[in-house]
Amino acid sequence: MESPITVAVGAATHAGLRRPVNEDSHLASAPLFLVADGMGGHDAGAAASAIVVDEFSRLAGAPSLGIQDVRDALDRARRRVHALVVGHRAAGTTLSGVAISDVGGAGYWLTVNVGDSRTYRFSGGVLEQISVDHSVVQELIDAGELDAVAAASDRRRNEITRAIGAGSDGEPDFWLVPAEPGDRMLICSDGLSGELDSERLRRVLAETPDPQEAATRLVHEAMVRGGRDNITVVIVDAVGVRGHDDVPVDTAQAGGRDEVDSDTRPTRGRAHSAGGTAHD
Repeated sequence: MESPITVAVGAATHAGLRRPVNEDSHLASAPLFLVADGMGGHDAGAAASAIVVDEFSRLAGAPSLGIQDVRDALDRARRRVHALVVGHRAAGTTLSGVAISDVGGAGYWLTVNVGDSRTYRFSGGVLEQISVDHSVVQELIDAGELDAVAAASDRRRNEITRAIGAGSDGEPDFWLVPAEPGDRMLICSDGLSGELDSERLRRVLAETPDPQEAATRLVHEAMVRGGRDNITVVIVDAVGVRGHDDVPVDTAQAGGRDEVDSDTRPTRGRAHSAGGTAHD
């Protein structure tokens, strides 16, 4: 069976300029394109993100995946991460990305997100963030208690409200987005989004046609601007797409900037959201 979306892919990662260990992991093998940003410090975060990518890598090579395939892999990964103890540290990781999905014979992007790694779609010259950050700052923005300017310097900007592991049972969000030829999906850890604003991301994606060159350039630019965290970028270009009827797409724009010399961490003393949602 042929995949409903033919893709070209690029990926790049770097520990950055302030971190001794790269705790990010990624998967860039059709039909899955994912970034996991580990937390817990040193080997704990690296082990957690690697476990998640290992579990999902077993699905590589399939022509497409459905939401239950992704849920099942996530459940298996969560059990393994919860059982992980590295030096008495509570290991955990974010997860964001897309799977190629077949809906009635048409190609769709099935987007999954837990935490504050991000998935964007660049199409027709417009960059739109599909994932919504699971973070304290984003919740305050949504509640009208914080604006984007204040969020950029808020001391809680690196605290996330959902994770895989790290004591969190927060469920993922899912979006089902109809794919179009020419779509460019950008998946990244907050080491990129914390250094480059949306306009700079858009310009690089527009100016660099080759996905591998674009991924490498984005990592380089994040390092030039400080490289304060691990940086991972996966870019997926839709070269060909099986047709579909247009449907509304539920997307949202989120903001926030990572704290200098501070790692992503789960918030303490705050309830984790529990219900996974699917948007279509």
